Amino acid sequence: MFKIQSRAFLFLFFLISFGAIAQQPVVINNNTAEYIFKSKEIVGLEDPKGELSFDAISSAAYQNKFKPNVDYYPKNYNRSSTYWYRVKVRFEEDFEKSSVIEFFDQVTDHIDVYFPDENGKYVHARSGADLTFKERLYRHKNFEFLIKNLKKGEYYYYFKIKSKDRVNVIIVFRTIERFIQYGLTEYLTYGLFYGMIFIFSFHNLLMYLAVRRRQYLYYILYILSVGLYEVSIDGIAFQYFWPQHPIWNEYAYGIALFCISSFALIFTKELLHVKQKAPVFSKMINVVLLLRLLFFLVCLIYNPDWFKYKFIEFIPLSIGFITGIYILWKKRYRPARFFVVGYSFLFLGFVIKVVHILGYARHIPGALGFYSLSFGFLFEMVFLSFAIGDQVRILKKKKENAQKQIIKQMQLNAEMKDNLNRELEAKVEKRTIEVKQQAIALQKQNDTIEKQNSELLLKNDLLLQQAEEISRMNVLLENDNINLKTSIEKVTDARVNATELDFDEFSLKYPDKEACYKFLSELKWAGGYTCLKCNHTNYCNGKVPYNRRCTKCAYEESVLHHTIFENNRIPINKAFYLVYLMYSSKGTISSHKLSEKLGIRQSTCWAYASKVKKVMEERKKDLRGVGKLGWAKLVLDKNA
Repeated sequence: MFKIQSRAFLFLFFLISFGAIAQQPVVINNNTAEYIFKSKEIVGLEDPKGELSFDAISSAAYQNKFKPNVDYYPKNYNRSSTYWYRVKVRFEEDFEKSSVIEFFDQVTDHIDVYFPDENGKYVHARSGADLTFKERLYRHKNFEFLIKNLKKGEYYYYFKIKSKDRVNVIIVFRTIERFIQYGLTEYLTYGLFYGMIFIFSFHNLLMYLAVRRRQYLYYILYILSVGLYEVSIDGIAFQYFWPQHPIWNEYAYGIALFCISSFALIFTKELLHVKQKAPVFSKMINVVLLLRLLFFLVCLIYNPDWFKYKFIEFIPLSIGFITGIYILWKKRYRPARFFVVGYSFLFLGFVIKVVHILGYARHIPGALGFYSLSFGFLFEMVFLSFAIGDQVRILKKKKENAQKQIIKQMQLNAEMKDNLNRELEAKVEKRTIEVKQQAIALQKQNDTIEKQNSELLLKNDLLLQQAEEISRMNVLLENDNINLKTSIEKVTDARVNATELDFDEFSLKYPDKEACYKFLSELKWAGGYTCLKCNHTNYCNGKVPYNRRCTKCAYEESVLHHTIFENNRIPINKAFYLVYLMYSSKGTISSHKLSEKLGIRQSTCWAYASKVKKVMEERKKDLRGVGKLGWAKLVLDKNA
């Protein structure tokens, strides 16, 4: 039994020793200021449930479960899992400089490190993007951990990484001196970058205030969005703007990316006059803007975790790039050449950034891969400024050409004015001579007229006397005309009531619609007006002549309402005449005869005659003994 246990112990010791030998140590001496762990120098273990403790991970049972890293830098491929990483370091001598381990990716949510101290016990430290900024060891945008033991020997360092975003686990050893130098240089570079953004923004703000062109305003909003995105992903915004609120880190870069895409496309439309030069691309840009807004709202309201799908920004970037190429190639618009060059740099930076994220960083220098998008934005801003300046130069040149044309036209106008003035002066001189001659002739005529006026004065006295006599005669004639007109009306009324008149004679009494409406009004309201709605007796004129509107409830009653002519479709004076003929003939006149007299279709005459005949039958008793005037009794509705 003892032999079996001994063999098992030896076998387990062999496995542990083999695992330890399998991971080659990184050698560090006093000349090492900085070292980046990469490739197989880092071994890792995935913990799908996140339940493993450090004691379990560091135990002999898990030593051989760590697997060598296959990528240039490790990644958390399964974002729901916790990952443990281990590096082996050998100090060939007592290290005299204070040093740190630094992690670069600022979106890493939680980082737990376990370093051996001078007594061989492991010390735990913690950092990450989900902790407030003041909990970090140093007030720096990256994550730093102070190494407790720098004595000669070999040591294992353990790192526990947990993040809901895909991160590159870049582990760097640095001395404090190197860290300070690197940090100062980096922040100085950031200061220059953001200073350029501020300068570009301020310059274009002044240009906007000077010329009031909206493209400057959109460009300002675009580069400010670029600045917001850069400070968000660099961790500087977390450091200076919201250090106590890590939750903002999940929203800031997503909001900034939405603003970048939106203002970039709007600026493209404004700068390149896409709506006029390429209407199809203008509609395409509008559709992309709408879809991008919908995706932003879904991420903001429903699931902020979707902000991490940054690859969708390739779509608006490509649309803007292709639009610039099309307008440059097809429309020969000069400012588009700088626009295309600027977008080419941004497109190249985007591609390099994607390559770096996908793990091909070994083929790209570190600074270029990490800051490629920032360089792309920087070059794009410079060339977009050139594009705006080129457009201003073109507009200035057009303005100068227009001014030259205006000056040339003003000179032509001045020459034409001088020519016209000379012609007018010649004409005026000629006309003046003619006027003088005419004045002499008129003077002679005035003398003649004065003589004739003397004769006319004498004749006017005679005419005045004759005018007085004529006035007296006119007064007498006017009285006679009044009497004659009254007699004619009486005779016409008598003829209307006594004999059957033709339409021309009948029209003397009822010549037009107004006369007919007046007759109906007097007939309908002979006993006074009463509102049909509220029984009010006061009224005013309605919208249609001879209608009456109640002054209390504003109900307007038509003069045709409750008459036989309601809903009438033929001229009212012809309808009057038709009723007159039907009554005069006692309903015996044919529709054919009515059509011939009225000039209306026979079917219409038949329908209207049937209506009148029906009323005559209903009021047969009422019409007895009323004479020829009875046709007017048919007009009003009996019930009314």
